[in-house]
Amino acid sequence: MRSKLAMLIVVCAAALMLGACGSDSQESSEGSSSTSLKTFAGAWGEEASGQPSLTIAEDGSFNGTDGCNSLVGHGTVDQKKFDFGNFATTLMACQDVDTWLSGANTATVDGDTLTVFNHAGDKIGTLEKR
Repeated sequence: MRSKLAMLIVVCAAALMLGACGSDSQESSEGSSSTSLKTFAGAWGEEASGQPSLTIAEDGSFNGTDGCNSLVGHGTVDQKKFDFGNFATTLMACQDVDTWLSGANTATVDGDTLTVFNHAGDKIGTLEKR
């Protein structure tokens, strides 16, 4: 249990450092993307054990789980796509859990559905808004 807590603390600290590194560019582009970020803001997916879920804030910061590992980072919006950028994740192995969300690169929103794409641009999954 202690090792999981220590890993989560390290992941959160890394995410905070990543967010601090990009804060100047985010502030300079906030006027053009803040409306679009609101489109992505909210809670997505199920809160059930072994299921992916994601919470995106209006400032682009996000956290969640791929059903096994914790995810935390700060994304941006460009051309109506949410770009996850680099994000921190734990690296636990969970039996019988499809960890597709850890491969996220970008996402789009259509109504109450967040569609997630990998680095190759392939659709890897969807999350419904809660």
